[in-house]
Amino acid sequence: MREQTALPDVSGADTDGGKPDAAVVRDALGVGVAVGLSGFAFGVTSAGSGLTLAQTCALSLLVFTGASQFALVGALAAGGNPLTAAAGAFFLGVRNAFYGLRLSQLLALPRAVRPFAAQWVIDETTAVALAQPTRRSVRIGFTVTGLTLYVLWNLTTLLGALGAEAIGDTDAWGLDAAGPAVFLALLAPMLKDTTERTVAALAVLLGLGLLPVLPAGVPVLVAALAAPLVLWARGRRAGGTGEGADRGAAEGEDGR
Repeated sequence: MREQTALPDVSGADTDGGKPDAAVVRDALGVGVAVGLSGFAFGVTSAGSGLTLAQTCALSLLVFTGASQFALVGALAAGGNPLTAAAGAFFLGVRNAFYGLRLSQLLALPRAVRPFAAQWVIDETTAVALAQPTRRSVRIGFTVTGLTLYVLWNLTTLLGALGAEAIGDTDAWGLDAAGPAVFLALLAPMLKDTTERTVAALAVLLGLGLLPVLPAGVPVLVAALAAPLVLWARGRRAGGTGEGADRGAAEGEDGR
């Protein structure tokens, strides 16, 4: 954790070990624009699931975490209980709290600014911030990504909700898959070891496999059990291997 809290503060003119400000802004804008446009799909999906224009826009303005928003309206559209739908969205959003623990060290923002910055702690801003080598570039990447994405996401949400009637049957367009597709595209490169890939694969199997038998919104909650199950199995396997090694060593000593 020490190297995270002691990031060098390199200015835009000094790029030795740092990164030009223009390059950070370009990368942040690319992520913000690409993902922000998918707010249109959320607006259409939300309006198609029965939420009003005000409710749809309030979700983007206040919740502002795409995967949770899609999970909520998707569960409601499937006839799920509102409390179950909200619980599924909540558990998906919990990951942002863990992002915040790490970003608070990297950004080192004044206390007065932190509550406002917390609104922008999402997958995309975290990914851009973690890719930066200096505190200055972390702050620039986080701010530009957050601002671009927040403005575009809310604007396209409004346009999507207003245009839902003109589109007609939103299910026929498959726009409800846009949010999860973006989320998976961001998540896939982060799965760097076998344990992470196993957790992701098991979560997919649990979520999809339980769709026909559980109420809408509940499979997402059950899929969250993938992580503790895989970690438990890994611990058991590691423990068994350690015991086997100790037993083999003991037998070797007895033989001598």
